[in-house]
Amino acid sequence: MKERVTLTIEKNLLEQVDAKVDGTSIKNRSHAVELFLRHALKGRVPTKALILAGGKGTRMLPLTKKTPKPMLEIQGKSFLEHNIELLKRFGIKDIVLSVGYLKEQIKDKLGDGGILGVNITYIDENPDNPLGTAGPIKKARAYLQDSSFLVLNADELKDINLEMLYKEHLKSEASATISLTTVKDPSLFGVAMLDGNKILRFVEKPSPGTEPSQLINAGLYVLEPSVIDMIPDGYAMIETDVFPKLARNGTLFGYPFAGQWFVPESPDYLAKIEKEWTGYKA
Repeated sequence: MKERVTLTIEKNLLEQVDAKVDGTSIKNRSHAVELFLRHALKGRVPTKALILAGGKGTRMLPLTKKTPKPMLEIQGKSFLEHNIELLKRFGIKDIVLSVGYLKEQIKDKLGDGGILGVNITYIDENPDNPLGTAGPIKKARAYLQDSSFLVLNADELKDINLEMLYKEHLKSEASATISLTTVKDPSLFGVAMLDGNKILRFVEKPSPGTEPSQLINAGLYVLEPSVIDMIPDGYAMIETDVFPKLARNGTLFGYPFAGQWFVPESPDYLAKIEKEWTGYKA
C-alpha cells in the first residue's frame, strides 16, 4: 500500500530527479523518487540467493550415476562453484543451497561455504520425493522472507550482470523478474511473449516460425518475498505454478541479457561448454 507524502527538496536535486523521467520506464516524479529510495535502502543487489541443486540430472547419465549434476566440472570447477563465483562477483555471500540427490557429496565438498568465502545454509530435499523448482523456495521461507532474493539453477552457466538485473526489477516494480536469453531455435523451449519487458505468458515449444520472440527462460530470477505465499505446499514448479499467476497479475517481467548461457543437455555437450565458456565478463 502506498501513502501520499510531501517532501521539501533542493531545486537542483529536483531537476536531476525530473531529468530521469522518461514517461515509460520512469513514469513521473514520484516514481523517480521512489526508485531512488528503493536503491538507497535495498542496495545494488539482493543480499541472499537460493541455488537449486537437488535434481538427479537424468539427461546426463551415466556421468550423474555417482556424481550430482551440479558437481560436474567445467574448466576445473563444478557448475555449482561457478554459480557461487557469479554471486560473489556482486557481493552476494549469503547462499541457501537446496540439495537432494547425492547431497552428501555437495555438503562434504562445500561445507559451510567458508572455503569459497560465502555462508551456505542447506535445505534438504528427499531425492525420492523432490520439491521441484518452487517447493525449495517455500521450504527456505525463514531465510528469504525479509527482502528481495535471487533464485538460480545450479547446473547452468550464465554470464549476467546481476546489478543491472536488479535495477530493472526495481524500476518495473515487479514481483518477479526472469532473466531471458536468446537462442537460435526457440521452438525447443518455453518462449516469452512480451509487452515491452512485461511477460504476458510463456508459449511452450511453439512450432518453428510461430515463436512470439527469440527469448527463453534462462533459469535465474529476482523474487519478492510475497511470491513465497503463492507457492503450493510440497512439490511445485515455479514455471507452471507461480509464473502464470504473476503474469495474470501484471507483475512478471523479463530481463534480456547478451552474455553466454550454457545448459548441459547431454554428456557430449560438456566438451562444447569446456571449450567455449570464457568466464564472467558482465
